[in-house]
Amino acid sequence: MSEAQVRKDRSQERQKQMIAEHYRRLARCGETGEKNVYTYVPGNLTELMRSFHALPVLPEINALQSGMRGKSRDYIAAAERDGHSEDVCTYVKCDIGMKRSGNVGPTGERLPDPDLLLLSYTGCFTFLKWFELLREEYDCPVVMLHVPYQGDGVITDAMRKYVVDQLREKVIPALEKATGRAYDEDLLRENLARSAKAEDDLVWVLQSARNRPSPIDAYFGGVYYIGPIFSAFRGTEDAVLYYRELREEIEERLRLGKGPVTPDGDMGEERFRVVVEGPPNWTSFREFWKMFSDEGAVVVASTYTKVGGTYDLGFRHDPSRPLETLAEYCMGCYTNLNLPSRVDLLARYVEEYAADGLLVNSVKSCNSFSAGQLLMLREVEKRTGKPAGFIESDLVDPRYFSAANIKNRLESWFQMIEQKRSGGGGR
Repeated sequence: MSEAQVRKDRSQERQKQMIAEHYRRLARCGETGEKNVYTYVPGNLTELMRSFHALPVLPEINALQSGMRGKSRDYIAAAERDGHSEDVCTYVKCDIGMKRSGNVGPTGERLPDPDLLLLSYTGCFTFLKWFELLREEYDCPVVMLHVPYQGDGVITDAMRKYVVDQLREKVIPALEKATGRAYDEDLLRENLARSAKAEDDLVWVLQSARNRPSPIDAYFGGVYYIGPIFSAFRGTEDAVLYYRELREEIEERLRLGKGPVTPDGDMGEERFRVVVEGPPNWTSFREFWKMFSDEGAVVVASTYTKVGGTYDLGFRHDPSRPLETLAEYCMGCYTNLNLPSRVDLLARYVEEYAADGLLVNSVKSCNSFSAGQLLMLREVEKRTGKPAGFIESDLVDPRYFSAANIKNRLESWFQMIEQKRSGGGGR
């Protein structure tokens, strides 16, 4: 086994152990007395929750893991039998069905009921209804942090103050009551400092895709890279160590001139460099990934890997301004950006990462991403002169993943890119 493989195994093993230990602690909350808070990925306040020694639980993560483990079909069916529409976000239905089926997490142990539901509203209106449903399921306290939408593409002082005031007057008191602990700003600052370290290494990893060949896939591989920092581990020493080891792994791949790891091992020739807009499909994740890797297509940048923070635009959690930096983080998440800002970001990715084009994966039940995607596609194509492609799938409902249809569309798009090259378009 090579040194690079040892490093890779070490970083993967660390993440696996982190997740397993987290779910073990959650399963034992009833015995240990540890508190837990249910919240969402975009705009989550993990550093603040952990300053109260509360464990985060993220319903979207549970839903996508259920999809990857082949359990989401039955969970969705259970929710639909109880009256939830086919058009409802499949994350929601999967989560509700999972709860009705015993609330067993990805490690096979039951998740605890929440001590607090903490809704940080960042651009996805479905979150509001989702939390209403969870409140009915669990009959527990709820606190909402309302995050203003970046309608004009900027964060103003008034917007920042609005969020900070809510943190002070609503969220922190709710956490104090739920956990029985007083607010500890020094501990919050320590957590934020650890976040900034991990964020530096994550951004380095994501931006390594500017190299040719890219040592990473920033969409399929990227969902693993963002896992710790977007979910329950931001602000922890485990996250700092994970991203340090991940960066070492990618540095070694760069030194050796290797492309990204794929489901079949190291990728061969890099034939296409693409930018992807929209979440992935989780129920057929490996098959979906292979449709790209089999064609020699590498995703060099994606918007999905920014739903939990647009760190590559320069944001870092700042321990010197603890509540202000939490407010800025929430407002800067991708789903809280207006359409012109999203178009600017996508066009920038196509240019900076020397991509051959933009691909939109429009997810049937995810309005936060799907709204405006055709307009965005046309505008990016117009600005960059690079061909754009469009496919459709779903998050965790296997009924809406048509492998043959997606494969045909992808092959046609790759052919279009080849034709543009042969016609003098170049890369």
